Amino acid sequence: MEKKTARLTILIDPDKKAAFEELCESQDITPSQVLRQMIRDYLTQHGVDYKARIALRAAKDQ
Repeated sequence: MEKKTARLTILIDPDKKAAFEELCESQDITPSQVLRQMIRDYLTQHGVDYKARIALRAAKDQ
């Protein structure tokens, strides 16, 4: 897992936000967890190897 985190800010319709948060709560998962999984799935779907980038960055930092 990455050692550092970065903030991603989005604008969303308030009604969609409320519905999303309610659904997440009903499934005992945080909105952030859902969005991180969606981003991982999207990267994988488009063939982006983010794990290799993380490994390269870690090696560079040592």
